[in-house]
Amino acid sequence: MNLFQEFATNIRWETLIFTGFRILIILAFGWLAARISTQVLKRMERRLISKGQAEGEPPTESAKRVETLVRLIRQGIGLTLWAIISLIILKEIGVEIGPILAGAGILGLAIGFGAQNLVRDVIAGFFMILENQVRVGDVAIINGTGGMVEKVNFRTLVLRDQAGVVHVFPNGTITTLSNMTQEWSAYVFDIGVAYKENTDRVIGVLQEVLDRMQADPDFGPLIIAPPEIMGVNQFADSAVVIKGRIKTKPIRQWMVGREFLRRVKMAFDEHGIEIPFPHRSLYFGEASKPFFLQWQNQANSPNTLTEGVEKE
Repeated sequence: MNLFQEFATNIRWETLIFTGFRILIILAFGWLAARISTQVLKRMERRLISKGQAEGEPPTESAKRVETLVRLIRQGIGLTLWAIISLIILKEIGVEIGPILAGAGILGLAIGFGAQNLVRDVIAGFFMILENQVRVGDVAIINGTGGMVEKVNFRTLVLRDQAGVVHVFPNGTITTLSNMTQEWSAYVFDIGVAYKENTDRVIGVLQEVLDRMQADPDFGPLIIAPPEIMGVNQFADSAVVIKGRIKTKPIRQWMVGREFLRRVKMAFDEHGIEIPFPHRSLYFGEASKPFFLQWQNQANSPNTLTEGVEKE
């Protein structure tokens, strides 16, 4: 009892009350700063979601991406804020924070060296999501591997190719990323016709096919701009190549392209336009006499390949 009275007598109550009051003020400022940051982040979240929807991003994907970003920023702000407040309170109660800061610096340096790849992946993933470089459902080519994006995490990006193989890329190792379906896509075609064909007539037939596709109730809504026929693009070995482009909704370029090629084949057959194929001549030297191959219709074998030697 005497020990307790001695301890109570030695306490400087004025200093204790003043220090407690300052700690309460510090905690109040910390709580106020946390509330303000929460409101600012909520407003930023709503603005980013509205911006994503205005750019044509699906509402669920936009909300998911923004929520991930805001959650990470909120956690970072909260951790930093309360760490600072804790250090200030420790200093107020008389604890020397210099050694704590030094120890934290050494520990952070050790963790940084040991987990530098992890930190690199997380930072790269943060900016990838922030800049909306790629989203779930996009078709992309990453480090030379193409496929559909299934997951976009802070540390990894998951891609599934056409064969069903899943590829996992740490975000920090992604050196090249080509998004084939962001905002809009395009089917670029190179149509080869025989040299004897009138290219203006061929372009007219292609334009007719494109006009019919735009008027089609199934494929017309998938085409977002008037198709472009750029004209003669190349004189190839056995064909004159005509180049063009069809702008489509994301991921619809292959469906539209396949239908376009099907209709082009039918239109060329209808108008008698020749689609060339490679020809090759074989030469055996002067010692070998030339020979010819021809198709003959026979009763048992309607399309029999016969061989004959050309007479001198």
